[in-house]
Amino acid sequence: MTTRRTRPAPRPPEGTPPRTELARQARAVLADAVRIAHWAAGTPGPGTAAPLAAHALERAATALELSPAQVRAGWDRARLAGLIELHGDTARPGWRLRAWDRDDSAVLRGWVALFDAWSLVHAAPEGIEAGAVAEAVEAVPQVLSLLQLSAGPVTVPALLDLLGQRVAELQEERCEVPLGPGRTAPAAPETAASALSAAAPARSADLNALLLDWALEGLAAVGALTLGQGHATLTPLGNWAVWVKLEQICVAAQSPAGNIEQSAADMLLGCARLTPGPARDEYRAWLAARTVGSAVAELLAVARGEDALLRGLAFEALRVVGAPAEPEVRAVLAEPSLRPYALLWLAEYEGNDPDDAQDVLSREESTWLWVDTAAAVADHGETGLLVRHLDSAVQGTVPALLDEVRAVGHPRTVQVLVALAAAHPDPALAKAVRRAAFQVHTGGA
Repeated sequence: MTTRRTRPAPRPPEGTPPRTELARQARAVLADAVRIAHWAAGTPGPGTAAPLAAHALERAATALELSPAQVRAGWDRARLAGLIELHGDTARPGWRLRAWDRDDSAVLRGWVALFDAWSLVHAAPEGIEAGAVAEAVEAVPQVLSLLQLSAGPVTVPALLDLLGQRVAELQEERCEVPLGPGRTAPAAPETAASALSAAAPARSADLNALLLDWALEGLAAVGALTLGQGHATLTPLGNWAVWVKLEQICVAAQSPAGNIEQSAADMLLGCARLTPGPARDEYRAWLAARTVGSAVAELLAVARGEDALLRGLAFEALRVVGAPAEPEVRAVLAEPSLRPYALLWLAEYEGNDPDDAQDVLSREESTWLWVDTAAAVADHGETGLLVRHLDSAVQGTVPALLDEVRAVGHPRTVQVLVALAAAHPDPALAKAVRRAAFQVHTGGA
């Protein structure tokens, strides 16, 4: 039982089309990407990985009656939307592609993934420093919020003014003073503040205008807004997506635990007693307030800690992250404590049924995971759960389990066996488990 307060499901802004219509629009935006994903998934052998090989590009253009530029653009969109997954030199259909024609939620999630990646879809202008581009990307959510709140066209000068203000705020938060040619940094803090206010407008309205044009064109390219003569307007898809992200942040801010402000460890502990659905909602809200890279790094840092419960929950949160977390999850396969979790995560990500995902683990990895889960139960669960956890062991018999547990080398083996011996109602079995704990502790056979 939980004391969490609930509230009615939020309604999207008036005039928002139903989900079926939004999904239809998303399918239209990604139509070429879907065609290319089906083509790539049905093409045997290497050569379809990124960057798209020249011969594969030509074959796709011929087969689909598209220009090479259209094929390359559709290929990038298919990858960013999770329609195809790359495994070495081979492209495989993503789960969203398999569900594309029947699952509106999968379609909308795929489009939102593309929307989040707008800055990758539309290359930044050449000759601009990466820091300036990053500041513009970080300022775009405020631009989108103004467009969403205005519920109609917004003039480019108004958007440019907001972008410039937000960039200046970001520079001030980082204590950066934009320096022109031949200028030196002021010595005193007061001087720095005055120099910032004087120099920020000069950073140039031309540069900000160029970056705003790039951002608006990128967002238009993914179907989030339309551009008119001197103004921009969110499409129904863009309006809905911005509302969803704002709503996620509001839900998190209203949660009793205030999870949006918490560290990853505290957020996961706050979700430990929630059922899967509400927990995933909390994960999404926490993730929405952070960049993907920093959130994934923080979750993996928690997973490397000593608390086995947080390790399992961290990978549950990473399941919500999805495709952007794949490289980092794949990179931890070499870490013994994370390898079983990473293998299961990757198996499910690649489309395996969760009930069958355990098949990817070796016997030793399954045993290690059994001990780690038992440690989580011993630390945070109830006695009866630890006893029932025996039934989930792959060994089938307690003597076989004890033999393999002793050999697997988990750092919590002794504590788990002692707790299990104390909890089990069968005196003979409890005695055998205590003996095994003693043998592990003393290094005996």
